Amino acid sequence: MRWLRPLVYVWVFPGTAVGLFGTALALVSGGKARVVDGVIEAHGGWITSRLIQGNRWVGPISAITLGHVVLGCDEATLARTRLHERVHVRQYERWGPFFIPAYLAASAWVGWRGYHAYLDNPFEVEAYAIDDTRQVEPD
Repeated sequence: MRWLRPLVYVWVFPGTAVGLFGTALALVSGGKARVVDGVIEAHGGWITSRLIQGNRWVGPISAITLGHVVLGCDEATLARTRLHERVHVRQYERWGPFFIPAYLAASAWVGWRGYHAYLDNPFEVEAYAIDDTRQVEPD
């Protein structure tokens, strides 16, 4: 079934295209990128500052997966979150162009039901079950 692998990359490409744009922004602003196990990992530059800003729902972001691209704050963060983010890569491979709408709909649904829109999102629950990177360093 190796011949199906290129089709998976096509199926996931809408998300990957967004990730490639982020990778380009990282590279032109002093960041770096490399391929690890068939996934582009980019960090630094504009991407780091944007991830650190985060969003109002989860605050600062360590890393984010967009198709076959993972954008992270730095190399250490990419290494620390690799297992978690690879779960999201596999989710993209299952859902293809429907991943982002499904993820957002799941967040809205659990938020509407009174749960945490990020931590209780089934996509995140699956990823954290594999690798719980939420652990806080002791003071």
